[in-house]
Amino acid sequence: MQKEVTVGNIRIGRKPFVFIGGPCVIEGADITLRIAEGIKGITAHLNIPFIFKCSYDKANRTSVKSYRGLGIEEGLTILSKVKEEFDVPVLTDIHSVHEAVMAAGVVDVLQIPALLSRQTDLLVACGNTGKPINIKKGQFLSPHDIRYAIEKVESTGNFQIMVTERGTSFGYNTLINDFRAIPIMQGFGYPVIFDATHSVQKPGGATGRSGGEPDFIFPLSKAAVATGADGIFMEVHTDPSKALCDGENSVALADLYRYLEVLKRIEEAL
Repeated sequence: MQKEVTVGNIRIGRKPFVFIGGPCVIEGADITLRIAEGIKGITAHLNIPFIFKCSYDKANRTSVKSYRGLGIEEGLTILSKVKEEFDVPVLTDIHSVHEAVMAAGVVDVLQIPALLSRQTDLLVACGNTGKPINIKKGQFLSPHDIRYAIEKVESTGNFQIMVTERGTSFGYNTLINDFRAIPIMQGFGYPVIFDATHSVQKPGGATGRSGGEPDFIFPLSKAAVATGADGIFMEVHTDPSKALCDGENSVALADLYRYLEVLKRIEEAL
């Protein structure tokens, strides 16, 4: 039987699906708060549970010249403002044992980046915080192998776990989605989130940075909801063309309402 994960007053693993969204990385306080306010208004109107996501640091950028964020201290201060002003839970990536401890004092969900999903010390440190953990399945892992990352968190006595599907490496600079992964990973007993925007990423495929195919975000999201995903994850920006990270695989805030409205109707039709 699949467990439910509780984040604030949100219960993940039951209907309706949860929406996890926000900009890829913190670019500043004003734009972060503006995007959070916009998403909060849309999800509240559609009665979709919402967790705000944003990273204070993107440690796995393609190039050393790429924008990474404002750093953990300033970033956590801004995420704290989002929580206070909009009364929404907040999720962020962490990259080290030290960061896990620091971030757990502010955010509601700790996220393990896909490229770090086999890092035992990191998974155990996150589990030891007692916070809900979102493990992004590595692009290099089969859905069957995510059980071992789950077991590392479970070893700490923490069973507040979610798993996120974000595509699987397929040749150079390309990801594909096998939607069998959603029920396969749900079979391990935890909610499964579908990352619709990183799934269309072309890692390192744009000369020193990652590209993307945003036209496929919406079709893949619809397929994921129809397959039974417990949540949808999207990078959202006011103007993806000007985003400092992952703009080519982000959703414009202006398009989000119509996307989520259709996804909700698909879920209701099930």
